[in-house]
Amino acid sequence: MDEPSGAKPDPAGLAATPFGEVPVEITVSVGRARPLLRELMALSDDAIFPLDKTLDDPVELFVGDKLIARGQLEEIGEDGSGKLGVRLTEVVALGEKR
Repeated sequence: MDEPSGAKPDPAGLAATPFGEVPVEITVSVGRARPLLRELMALSDDAIFPLDKTLDDPVELFVGDKLIARGQLEEIGEDGSGKLGVRLTEVVALGEKR
């Protein structure tokens, strides 16, 4: 598995152990919404669901329910491919409560 670009060295040597091969799912939160149940039930195809953030607001990265970083969405890959990535702007220190 390739390391993400900009990955830091592995001072604990974790990458050289079997644990370094365990996949971790990261969830990127781009915003939240609190619709009324009747509004949610009335949604249909092509409806636009409003969120509490703008395109330029930072996104949050989570492993489970633990915040691990914040960043900005960016289009990556070939021009016009539509693929998204996240440029990290803040990495939360392990053990830090937020």
